[in-house]
Amino acid sequence: MGTGRGMLGAMAVVVVFSGVVQGYLTPLLPELGQRLGIGGVAQNNLYLLSQCAFAVLTPLLSRLGDLYGHRRLLRVALTLVAAGSLLMAVWPSVVTLAVGMVLQGSVVGFFPLLAGILRSRAPERGRTGMSLLVGALLIAIGVGGLVAGALSERHAEAGLWAAVPVAVLALIAGFVLPDSDGEFGGRFHFGAAALLTVGLVALVLVLAQGGSWGWTSARSLGTGALAVVVFVAWVTVERRTAQPLVSVSMLRDRLLAVVSVHTFCAAFGTIGFLGANALFLGAEPATVGYGMGLGPQAIATVSLAMVVAGFAGSTATPRLARRIGDRAVLAAGGALIALGFLGVVLLHATLPGYVASVLLVGLATGVFESITRTLSAEIVPERQTALAVGINELALSLGAAIGAAVIGGLFSAHQRAGRIAESGYVWSWGVCAAVALIGGALALLYGRSAPSKETPAAGHPMTLDPKEGLV
Repeated sequence: MGTGRGMLGAMAVVVVFSGVVQGYLTPLLPELGQRLGIGGVAQNNLYLLSQCAFAVLTPLLSRLGDLYGHRRLLRVALTLVAAGSLLMAVWPSVVTLAVGMVLQGSVVGFFPLLAGILRSRAPERGRTGMSLLVGALLIAIGVGGLVAGALSERHAEAGLWAAVPVAVLALIAGFVLPDSDGEFGGRFHFGAAALLTVGLVALVLVLAQGGSWGWTSARSLGTGALAVVVFVAWVTVERRTAQPLVSVSMLRDRLLAVVSVHTFCAAFGTIGFLGANALFLGAEPATVGYGMGLGPQAIATVSLAMVVAGFAGSTATPRLARRIGDRAVLAAGGALIALGFLGVVLLHATLPGYVASVLLVGLATGVFESITRTLSAEIVPERQTALAVGINELALSLGAAIGAAVIGGLFSAHQRAGRIAESGYVWSWGVCAAVALIGGALALLYGRSAPSKETPAAGHPMTLDPKEGLV
């Protein structure tokens, strides 16, 4: 396959599969739980398994791709996700859902591995291609939920088939994509991988379960301490080995650090609040004194509108970056997120005001996801592209997890008669706005604020000065 539109089209199919997988289970699990006897605790444990799989597989698949070939590992990841989707559809049960969701965790490798292929095979399309892929991902997440919900109206298990046809198309696309045009090789450090796995699982456990365990309980403190100790041991091992799993020097790179922290701060609110968004939209004003009283279909429509706004933000990002520079786009993304959440604080009494504000958050989501993935791929040498994008994906996942945990803690602290008080939502929106502003401020440390004369025009490859950023 060439390096033009055909390759981007195949990549888009893979990304659409990723979006469907990430979006179709959420509306299904409540009813599936009732039909299969999966209680609320068990459903939460399924999500926890999925989060652990995301955290562990992100750096592992990314590094293996840089070592043994991005296309090879992409095919492996596609096969695992397709197998998990088919398993759940054919034989839905507690066990198969658990196994299937873990296998679907391999979806986190799609973007890093595609970024490696795109940078190698079509660097001149890198920015435009990445923005289009992010837009396709966001649209697919929204559409996947709607399709699965429609299929499950008569029979809950039918919605599990939503991902299977897309899986077939994605497997075909994965087998026609070219491989990266670079040299591969090296040794995979299994000891470092084991330490990193234990550390990430411990971190995700304490973030996801800390609210229910109690943040100061022995279990939370012990799990958190285990994560710290294991991460220290991992860094020590990595610094002493000739072929580290993740180069510690990469983690010290100022540009990559700025992008990753910005990603964390942006994901904290934009993704961390999605569950709270659905709760507020569905809350009955006559009963609790706030909310919009919307049904599932109306809530899904608002969510779809948000991802459409995200698509618009993503596709506009390359052109915006050429006009005002990467640093300004990063900072603007954080400011837009903060403005959206402040709008929700002020305008949540009416549906038009609330929807307008969350659409602004959706628009900013497309901007930050596009620019951070693009910059992560450009910052490092080509052989580390997938790993750098993988680190950014991990920052996104951790930001979303911590954001959801903090919002859950604020909800617990603001309850009235066993229900979430309106003040819990207001505090949550305010915290999301504050964290986004921090991310926007930190973005000012990245590169130059405006493009120089050497900035390439549209359609030309971009290079990076290690000290100044995009040039």
